[in-house]
Amino acid sequence: MAHGGDVINELTTDHREVDDLFDRIERAEPGSPERRNLTDRLTIELVRHSVAEEEYLYPAVRRHLRDGNTLADKEIADHGRVEELLKDLEGRDAADPEFNYLLAQLRTEVEAHVRDEETHLFVQLQVACAPGELERLGDEVRSAKRLAPTRPLPNAPDAPSADTFLEPGTGLVDRVRDFFARRGK
Repeated sequence: MAHGGDVINELTTDHREVDDLFDRIERAEPGSPERRNLTDRLTIELVRHSVAEEEYLYPAVRRHLRDGNTLADKEIADHGRVEELLKDLEGRDAADPEFNYLLAQLRTEVEAHVRDEETHLFVQLQVACAPGELERLGDEVRSAKRLAPTRPLPNAPDAPSADTFLEPGTGLVDRVRDFFARRGK
């Protein structure tokens, strides 16, 4: 599955990439720098994905689905739990005994969220939205991921207006930090 197309294809492709990163982390030697680097990549992908969903997908859920507010609020709460786990993992060495425990918790949370989105939310959106709307949302999600922060911000406000204000600057700062972190390795 390749990136592009409608929002459902785009986000499902992200989900498969995240699954692959979790698998690669599990195959990496415990405590190794590779395991830490893969976890950092996973963090970047999950944060970018979450920001894009919160900025474009969940507002569409609120507009188009019956009980959309309740559904979107639940998905955003899922993101909050994932962001807390990512933040806890961020400062830990891969050799830290808590690292593997937090990683297992993270995978459990992410897999439950993905399963819920793919079996319920995406199916409902496909019925409720015109194909052109889903394509437009796919374009917006791809654009948002390019500008999104790459670090977890569990205390950042969830309101779209606050996110829209914070994201470009935060994303730029995160990408600069990522660039210099890679140069130092």
